[in-house]
Amino acid sequence: MGTNPVTTGQHDAATQGSGETESSGIKPSRAEIDARLKAILVDVLGIEAEDAAEFGDDTGLFGHLPELDSMAVAGLLTEMEDRLDIVIDDDDVDGEMLETYGGLLAFAEAKIVTD
Repeated sequence: MGTNPVTTGQHDAATQGSGETESSGIKPSRAEIDARLKAILVDVLGIEAEDAAEFGDDTGLFGHLPELDSMAVAGLLTEMEDRLDIVIDDDDVDGEMLETYGGLLAFAEAKIVTD
């Protein structure tokens, strides 16, 4: 396995959504989804990997992180689709999923399980 993309800023195949896990039909673990999602936030928002690594379920996102404005939301959702290999419909997006990191992680997990 590669180095932790969140702490190093480097991205191996596991962070790109097209890694072995999905192609073999095995769903990624919560820890893998967590690492990928934090790497996406680092890349899209331009925040420090060390800051993202400390995100917990209650960490505020939209309305709490100045980097996550309405324009950044579009980029975030696009990167999530590409790198987590999911499809996000307009109807899926609401304030609750973007309110906290835990909400966004739960959303990503649910999409991966159902897609």
